[in-house]
Amino acid sequence: MCSSDIQVDLIIPTKTKYLDLIGSIGERIGKDLETFTGDREALAYHLNLVLTEATINAIKHANYDNPEDTVRIVIQIQENAVIIKVYDHGQGFDLESVPLPDFEHLKENGMGLFFIKSLMDSVTYTRQNGCNVLEIIKYLK
Repeated sequence: MCSSDIQVDLIIPTKTKYLDLIGSIGERIGKDLETFTGDREALAYHLNLVLTEATINAIKHANYDNPEDTVRIVIQIQENAVIIKVYDHGQGFDLESVPLPDFEHLKENGMGLFFIKSLMDSVTYTRQNGCNVLEIIKYLK
């Protein structure tokens, strides 16, 4: 996959049945990046996991199962980076105030964000034009 000027833009209902599709798109992108010289299998797995976790968080914390609401996922593939933006219409939250997950008692709260922050190079969360935007960047070089 040539990595210049590629953008994948998906809009899905707030339903979890689309998670496999979103994850598999990330996985395919990771495996096919020509400019990435590292472990493509690991990158593919990481992109699958991060996209799935970011999307499930947007669905869970937006208007879950409301057929009128949507989550938008934009994946930009640039020469030096993969930029993922997940848009939702939920209440929003403070990214910095999310505590680390409770690994001792295996509680799932915060696990998705923990994985996203651990596996990616930059994670920001803002409000833009009436939407929450989780922006995730993985640098390729």
